[in-house]
Amino acid sequence: MANLGSSLKASSTASQSVEVQPRDWSKIGLITVAVLYLTLILFIPALNVFVQAFSKGIGPFFANMSDPAFQSAAWLTFIIAAIAVPVNTVFGLCAAWMIARKHFPGRAFVISLLDVPFSVSPVVAGLMIVLLYGRNGWFGPFLEAHNIKIIFALPGMVLATAFVTLPFVAREVIPVLEEAGTDQEEAAQTLGANNWQIFWRVTLPSIRWGLLYGVLLTNARAMGEFGAISVVSGNIASKTQTLPLFVEQAYKQYQTEAAFSAAVLLGLLAVVTLVLKEILERKTRITEVKEEA
Repeated sequence: MANLGSSLKASSTASQSVEVQPRDWSKIGLITVAVLYLTLILFIPALNVFVQAFSKGIGPFFANMSDPAFQSAAWLTFIIAAIAVPVNTVFGLCAAWMIARKHFPGRAFVISLLDVPFSVSPVVAGLMIVLLYGRNGWFGPFLEAHNIKIIFALPGMVLATAFVTLPFVAREVIPVLEEAGTDQEEAAQTLGANNWQIFWRVTLPSIRWGLLYGVLLTNARAMGEFGAISVVSGNIASKTQTLPLFVEQAYKQYQTEAAFSAAVLLGLLAVVTLVLKEILERKTRITEVKEEA
């Protein structure tokens, strides 16, 4: 009985010593506001796109995808991305290596130039290309004399896409190169490896996840670009019309099902991008943990 009484007394004392934590209403309120905001701005509009696209069933959805104008827009979007993404990947690697490994006069200015596409409106970027390569532009007379068409043609669309997607690879690779340092590269050089061997066997494996992430972002932006492309392309159906332009024109012409079907394809591209982004980020974290261990 004495032991029972002492245990009860100890438990009551312990329960009294445990303080009940008050609810953090400010935290709950901020989370609620964030969820409501994302629901109104992101989740509901994205869900509505899928609802509208499949409102009459799967059959009309695939029928819209078999439309020649839709297929032409999708194919042109793929071609532009297939050209712009590798070009900016090579440029981004070269620029990142030069900025991270070399200290030269004007380095800060070059880094600032990389950020220009982030700060300049895509519409303004398209207008700049028109002012350079258009009929009345700086290079217009030369191009017309040699029968070279840039504006309202594939080359101008590729230039516009390359401009707006220029910084992504470089901006993702630069911090990875700076963090990796030069110790392994110098060790490989000491062992007799040439520059190409150092790049392929030492540098590239150390930056592979950052590089893939940059390429992924570049591809997503290239396929979803609207502003700059709309200025330089002329938005000619089945000729210079990409998927984003197809969505805009179809919706204006009250072809809502076709517009939403194309929007679903672009939305799925965004979902795939997010999934791959998460995979790459996890791979990067795992690699960093292994290197620290």
